[in-house]
Amino acid sequence: MSEVLKRAPKVLLHDHLDGGLRPETVIDLAAEYGYRGLPTTDVADLSKWFHRGAKRNDLVLYLETFAHTVGVMQDKDAIERVSYECARDLAEDGVVYAEVRMAPELCTEKGLTLDEVMQAIMDGFNRGSSGTDLTIYAICSAMRTARRSLEIAELAVRWRDRGVVGFDIAGAEAGHPPTRHLEAFNHVQRENFHSTIHAGEAFGLPSIWEAVQLCGAERLGHGVRIIDDISGPEGAEELGRLAAFVRDRRIPLELCPTSNVNTGVCASIAEHPIGLLRRLRFRVTVNTDNRLMSDTGMTKEFSQLSEAFGWGLDDFEWMTLNAMKSAFAPFPERLRIINGIIKPRYALLRAELAMGTQTR
Repeated sequence: MSEVLKRAPKVLLHDHLDGGLRPETVIDLAAEYGYRGLPTTDVADLSKWFHRGAKRNDLVLYLETFAHTVGVMQDKDAIERVSYECARDLAEDGVVYAEVRMAPELCTEKGLTLDEVMQAIMDGFNRGSSGTDLTIYAICSAMRTARRSLEIAELAVRWRDRGVVGFDIAGAEAGHPPTRHLEAFNHVQRENFHSTIHAGEAFGLPSIWEAVQLCGAERLGHGVRIIDDISGPEGAEELGRLAAFVRDRRIPLELCPTSNVNTGVCASIAEHPIGLLRRLRFRVTVNTDNRLMSDTGMTKEFSQLSEAFGWGLDDFEWMTLNAMKSAFAPFPERLRIINGIIKPRYALLRAELAMGTQTR
């Protein structure tokens, strides 16, 4: 099944550029640009260090590992290389559509402007996706612990016709509610632009409520804590007002199972709320969050979910279509990818599986 899932077309809505570097690239860039902070320059050891660092059951501790990836992303050529490799790696993993987010303010320590950072990202994405089936866009994230959100929102809107499709806030959630950045979200709404908000990951229902009702989030980055508003025995669950609103409005949940295990949301993939949320028919999508830190990719997420919940191609097609319907790309482009790539390829994979079953 894993080989079939590798070939399945995938849609990725929640992936951080600075959370997906190749370990060997981190080492190369550190040497080239004089970054001295790495804990080791051995590729295997550095990979293990990132993975160990992420598995500490705490979002704030999880985020500490980003000091080193951001540390080597302070020069235009370095940012372009990281972006290029991101696109190549996603295409290799069967991703046909991706929205990759980055906080450009984190890449300005050596004097790059925000626009120079975005140009380097888009140059890398365009070069990396060339000749592949991947369509890749950027989301501009503002750090919720900083005060540059309006500036980043304006940047996102400025780049809307050059590869940026949305605005987001990211970083430590507890103590930093979305409404502290209300001016930025108001700007995005006035400009008829898109926003997704990290909410309901390390903090619960109040964060989700603010994101949806006060900040106008079209999607919830993670949103997994919506389960706090669901009660009752299996098969007879009752939804609270907020959970019902999120489901009724078909607000997409950008769920990241492996990452959520790493940050302590649940103890294992089998215990992840995605099983319940899929059964209750929330608009569930599957995502990687940070491929380096969580040692994951879309094929690995699919494979783990298949093993944990017994899901097959029909389930993954449903979630992939959920994601594509929820993408910030223009509607005609979404239809083109759904009807021209996703549905035909899943049909082909089902036919191959059926034929293989008949010949055994």
